Amino acid sequence: MTESVIREMTRLALDHGAINLSQGYPDFDPPAAITEAAKRAIDGGENQYTVTWGYPPLRERLAAQYTAQLGWDVDPLRHVSVTCGVTEGLCAALLATLDPGDEVLVPEPAHDNYRPACYLADAEPVAVLLGPGGRLDVERLAAAVTPRTRAVLLNTPHNPTGRVFDHGELEALAELCERHDLLLLTDEIYDRLVFDGRSHLSPGSLQALADRTITVSGLGKTFAVTGWRLGYVIAPDRWASAVHTVHDFLTICAPTPLQSAACAALDLPPEYYRGLVAEYDERRALMLGILSGAGFVADRPEAAYYVLADFRGLPVPEAGLDPTAFARWLTVDVGVAVVPGDAAYSIEGCGTDVVRFAFCKRLETLHAAGDRLRAAFGS
Repeated sequence: MTESVIREMTRLALDHGAINLSQGYPDFDPPAAITEAAKRAIDGGENQYTVTWGYPPLRERLAAQYTAQLGWDVDPLRHVSVTCGVTEGLCAALLATLDPGDEVLVPEPAHDNYRPACYLADAEPVAVLLGPGGRLDVERLAAAVTPRTRAVLLNTPHNPTGRVFDHGELEALAELCERHDLLLLTDEIYDRLVFDGRSHLSPGSLQALADRTITVSGLGKTFAVTGWRLGYVIAPDRWASAVHTVHDFLTICAPTPLQSAACAALDLPPEYYRGLVAEYDERRALMLGILSGAGFVADRPEAAYYVLADFRGLPVPEAGLDPTAFARWLTVDVGVAVVPGDAAYSIEGCGTDVVRFAFCKRLETLHAAGDRLRAAFGS
C-alpha cells in the first residue's frame, strides 16, 4: 500500500498556495441548522461514548430512510452501524465478510481507498474496466470471476466518471451475483448529487440483491461536513452482527455530538435537496465552461461533483505529458491542484490522459481557478 494520491495533492496545494480542486471537500460551510445542532449537543453534555453502532435517534432516522429506499424492513438496532466515514464503513464490511485470499471485483476507475481496504481484509482486489462511457460492463465482470471470487465493490453514483448506473446495468449485475453467489458492497455517498432529472437506484432495492447487498453511505458530501467523518452501513441479517462487531473493535463509535447533529441534517426538508442539486448543477456548468475554454476535453458528469478532463491538447511542458507530472506542474506552477487520472486505476496504461477536477467549491473559487487556467493556456 502507498499513501493516497488524493491526499498528497491536497498537501501539495497547501504547500504552494494552489486552489485545491483535487480532494473532494467543499470550501463552504454546512447549513446553519446542522452546526447549531452540534453546538447544542456539545453544550448539552453529549460528549461521551454513545452506543457502539450509533446514536439511537440517528439510527432510527437512517432505518426509516433505508426502509423506504431499499424496500425491506431495516431495523435500527440490528441492521444499522454508524461508522467513522464511508472509509471505515467499507473496511468494516470487508473485514466482516471476507476470508484471507478471497477476491473482490472492483470496477475501475475507482477511488484509491478501495484496493487498500481489500488488502486490510487480506483479500485480493481484481480490477475490471468499466465499459465505454463509464457503463458497467457485466460481461467483463463475469469473465473475471474465479472460484475465489467472493464480492463486488461498486460505487454508484460513480466517482470519478460521474455515471449513474441504470436499472438495466444493475439487473445484469444482480443476475451475475446470484449466479456466482457473490456479495455486493455498494458505496453510495453521492446518492443525493444526481443531475438532469435522473434518480439514484440503490442496488440493494432490487429483489435479487436485497439479501446479498451491504449498503454503505455517509453524510459528509450531502451536508458539506466531510470533516465530521460520519458514515454508516446498512447490512441485512446474514452480515449485520459481523459488521456491528468489527466496527466496535475498529473505532468503538463515531463522535457522539456530531451524530446528534446529524439528526438535524436528516430532518431537513425536501427543499434542501432540490436546492443542493440546483447549486451543484450551476457549479458543474461553470466547471465545464472553464475547462472547455482552457482547452481541456471533458464529458458532462451525470452525478457527484467531479469532472475527468483530457489534457492532451494543451500546450504543456514535455514533463507534463505524464498525468502525475502534469498534475504536479498544474499545482505548483499554475496554482490549480487536481488528481492525476491514473491514480484511479491499477490497470497499466489507463487514465494516463486525464486529470480529475472537483467542483464542490464556491463559485468565486471556481472563477479564480478559471482565471489561472486561462492565464496558463492562453485562452
